[in-house]
Amino acid sequence: MLNLRPIEYVGNSPRNQPRKKKTHKGPSFFGGWFLLIMVLAIGFFYLRPIIPFLQSQRAQASAANKQKAIESLQSSTEFAKNLAAAALERTSKAVEYDPGYYDLPYPGGDLPSHKGVSTDLVVRSYRAVGVDLQKLVHEDMSAHFRLYPQLWERKGPDRNIDHRRVPNLQRYFSRFGKVLENSHSLDDYEIGDVVTWNLPYGAAEQAGGHIGIVVPGPGARSNEKWVVHNIGSGPEWEDKLFDYEIAGHFRFEPLSGTMTAAADSKAGATLSTSP
Repeated sequence: MLNLRPIEYVGNSPRNQPRKKKTHKGPSFFGGWFLLIMVLAIGFFYLRPIIPFLQSQRAQASAANKQKAIESLQSSTEFAKNLAAAALERTSKAVEYDPGYYDLPYPGGDLPSHKGVSTDLVVRSYRAVGVDLQKLVHEDMSAHFRLYPQLWERKGPDRNIDHRRVPNLQRYFSRFGKVLENSHSLDDYEIGDVVTWNLPYGAAEQAGGHIGIVVPGPGARSNEKWVVHNIGSGPEWEDKLFDYEIAGHFRFEPLSGTMTAAADSKAGATLSTSP
């Protein structure tokens, strides 16, 4: 006959046995240092080529280098270099990006000094060297309106806004300046040239294009061709000549008889709600 009595278990209950702590064996002390040294060595090998770029960025931000470039350009008797100096001086101004329509005095009318877009930077730079693009563009558009882009459903010229539109400045420069090749060779660009770009979708001024002035680079890179432009963050001095699709390349130096500056005009502008 089978004995079905339970068997007595002597000792701790299996369910209450303490769990053994898991141990993780990491790399040894020397192995950890070896890996760290390897990471640093690889990082230095790949990052070393960008050290000159980082140094140039420091040079770009240097007020001393900017002032040195301005003084060098201003010492020249060449109109183009004086224009580049005026453009570089604009980079010291705080400007809020504002494409709004303003009722401007004429001639010499301007937005409030703390507002503007890329065309305003170009207009202000030319005014600083004795050329009033507001007046010049308006006079030519008044006489030859149909020769200018018909993009804004206007029946005639508007002295408040015409000179603030990139397509109009392109047409004016092509009529009275030199039209140059839209190349990707720095040798084809000179200090003081005006360049227009087509911007990528969604960028500021996409509908009308973008415009800037060619200037020398900063510090040790002064033999390079940089640009001064305002693409949304105010006037900037940057190495971006070929960052966007070039739409136009011009060299505009008017005859002394056409210089109609009003650079010292103190007249203000009134914002209008009408386009």
